[in-house]
Amino acid sequence: MPVLQVPPATLSGLREQYRRQKQAVIADLLHPGQQGRRIHTQLRRLAEYADKLLRQLWRVAEMPGDHALIAVGGFGRKQLFPASDVDVLLLVPGTQTNCEDNPLKQRIEQFVSSCWDVGLEIGFSLRTIDESLEDALQDITVQTAMLEARWLAGSRKLFGAFQARFAQTIDPLAFLRAKTLEMRQRHAKYDNTPYALEPNCKESPGGLRDLHVIIWVARAAGLGATWEELAANGIATAYEAHELAACEAELSLIRARLHALSARHEDRLIFDLQGSVAELFGYRSETQQGSRLPMRASEQLMRQYYWCAKSVTQLNQILLLNIEERLNPSAHQLRPINERFFDKGGMIEVASDDLYEKNPHAILETFLLYQTQVGLKDLSARTLRALYNSRHVMNAAFRRDPVNRQMFMQIIQQPAGITHALRLMNRTSVLGRYLWAFRRIVGQMQHDLFHVYTVDQHILMVLRNVRRFFLAEHAHEYPFCASLASGWDKPWILYLAALFHDIGKGRGGDHSDIGARIMRKFCREHGIAKADTDLLVFLVQEHLVMSQVAQKQDLSDPDVIAAFAQRVGNERYLTALYLLTVADIRGTSPKVWNAWKGKLLEDLYRATSRVLGGTRPDPKAETELHKGEARVLLTLDPISNAQIDAFWSRMDAGYFTRHTADELAWHARHLAALPVDHQGQATVLARKSVIGEGLQVTIYAPDREDLFARIASYFDQADYEILDARIHTTRDGHALDTFQVALEYDGTHLEQRARFIERDLSGYLQQPSCLPEPKPHRASRRARNFPVNTRIRMEPDDKGELWLLTISASDRPGLLYSIAWTLAKYDLDIHLAKITTLGERAEDSFLIDGKALRNPQTQLMLERDLTQQCQVR
Repeated sequence: MPVLQVPPATLSGLREQYRRQKQAVIADLLHPGQQGRRIHTQLRRLAEYADKLLRQLWRVAEMPGDHALIAVGGFGRKQLFPASDVDVLLLVPGTQTNCEDNPLKQRIEQFVSSCWDVGLEIGFSLRTIDESLEDALQDITVQTAMLEARWLAGSRKLFGAFQARFAQTIDPLAFLRAKTLEMRQRHAKYDNTPYALEPNCKESPGGLRDLHVIIWVARAAGLGATWEELAANGIATAYEAHELAACEAELSLIRARLHALSARHEDRLIFDLQGSVAELFGYRSETQQGSRLPMRASEQLMRQYYWCAKSVTQLNQILLLNIEERLNPSAHQLRPINERFFDKGGMIEVASDDLYEKNPHAILETFLLYQTQVGLKDLSARTLRALYNSRHVMNAAFRRDPVNRQMFMQIIQQPAGITHALRLMNRTSVLGRYLWAFRRIVGQMQHDLFHVYTVDQHILMVLRNVRRFFLAEHAHEYPFCASLASGWDKPWILYLAALFHDIGKGRGGDHSDIGARIMRKFCREHGIAKADTDLLVFLVQEHLVMSQVAQKQDLSDPDVIAAFAQRVGNERYLTALYLLTVADIRGTSPKVWNAWKGKLLEDLYRATSRVLGGTRPDPKAETELHKGEARVLLTLDPISNAQIDAFWSRMDAGYFTRHTADELAWHARHLAALPVDHQGQATVLARKSVIGEGLQVTIYAPDREDLFARIASYFDQADYEILDARIHTTRDGHALDTFQVALEYDGTHLEQRARFIERDLSGYLQQPSCLPEPKPHRASRRARNFPVNTRIRMEPDDKGELWLLTISASDRPGLLYSIAWTLAKYDLDIHLAKITTLGERAEDSFLIDGKALRNPQTQLMLERDLTQQCQVR
């Protein structure tokens, strides 16, 4: 059979016609102020244009009459987003396609090629009915796509046979369970939260896919294919159907606009597009009522998105439970709990639909039962619906009710289930309606570059982290925290501190001060004793202090420890603050916490605990202690005490207090016996870090003004992140600098990497060439959209000997080298460096010295150059 070639002029004309039609719809989508109710018409128009084009190409290709072209997936629903694939199934008669021997192979390939030539981004499959059904049984995704199959062209008889046989293979209950499992796996991929700062409006929890799951499962069960049909069949109420339709329209419009603005298949509300999408919805930056801070247009859009996603999450659970009960009623037998509630297959079931309206106290009782009754793992559809429809009951009188206040404290003080109960309360909107201040931060974005969750989700993550300190099964994760928690008498105090620590965000002013006032009011209203109130207010007020001291100040300085001990006051407050601080940092982002930060916090805790216990800081005694422990470690090494003493005699007191005994022994083992003729060369030591991931690298070399910059240049070129730097100058003019570095790639084969660095960095430092000028590095999308205002501050230290330089800026590759290069340009010596990375914000401090600092005009020039180097590019 000859292959028909579609004339190029025909393809060109069809392509231009389709482009104009598609562009007209896209222009409509990008018209500001369009409401969501029109989106389905626009998506249907795009699908119809694609339908018409496919049928034209089918006719031109003269495809056999016994074949059928079928739309599947979203295209089968007659919904086509601007950049989505046009998914089609070419159904052929027979039992096997035998594609290689098929005489129509070239014609089929020509048809598919023509589709691409005219601008259809086609997703194509070729199957018989038997092959289709076999694939559907093996792959739930294929089965789902075929569930929405729609005839396009060719044999209607073949399509009818396919539909009939496909319907016979569907097991509605098995399909529901498979889709539920698939949905859980998808949710886990997105951290089980709709509140990510760059959510996927299709795949994230609360996104369009969750709405599709409801329709798919209902369709498979024969319960309807539209929200109206689900309401007519008793699966949804009329109000729920209206809410679902509104959420679907809003999410669909967001997704369509993302496609239109990006000109690609982009389903994520990325920072680069949030502002543009917000403006299309009519949002403008403005100050919100009750806040002194202006709310960006993008922030308003995202808050609206989060509320929509939250509704979808709630309604998805209600309707899927309803469908499951309809398909499998025998598995949901009722067992009385009390006169108000039943146990329905492990779910809490209200005794009547109007229980909460008649007895508002039962609302919080629901979550107390969830914690205390063994075997209860969720709420039934009826209970979820009753909560959803009784939100108006949770008003100011509800919050003032002494019974409710007592019950909320019972929930907080339960020995188990606290995290799950509060998360469930938040998911059902009960937490925000009982704690009105919490409601204000639900869905609130954070523009500080290291929180990856909204405020409410961060708070619940911190609460989870605190709770894990008290659970034996999680003790191996943070043993020191677990040991401290085991001796803590009132865990609920730490739970409340976690719940309130960021509750004052978004109101203008210091959120710690605002949160402390809210905390004190809560304690007064809930009858919390004065001693516990004072501790709670302290924790909320001071929850940032410990991380700031640990990461920004010199922990070897006795004055720093003494000042922090005075601020904390006693060991009980110190322990509570330490546990909250660790949980808080871990709850910001998976990238923020690392073992080095953990060590700094633990060192600060132990040093402060000694001071609070009455032990005065004694640098000399600590130095001798470190030396003694180091000598024990060096006992079996072929090195004499005379060599060790000679090496240590070249070090100042700060060297011994800033390094552990293990580090002193490591340095002495390799450096104390260096031959005299080696003194003018650079020696590099590298080993796997003893405190966590990455490497510890020590450089011993003749000191020079640009040495730190040269080292930073090497690490910059090798894509190593510097976590910490300790800079020392020996009495005989050598630099002994120790760096903690993290690798950008997998940390396996660290020993080989360490040996390579020892050779390569040593040779690099011996090169006489000038320092390379910092190369431009592009900042991340997040840093560009939420830039940190670069702050440079220089002031003399307390002793008036050195200058303290602090820099706060958006982090990016090469930032540290840019700073070091600028300092080297002004011939400044670096005596100490504290490198802190908080997500994508750098908070670095340096003790520096040099003639340039004695001239006010030169100081201004230095600040200007540093600011320029730190700007986001």
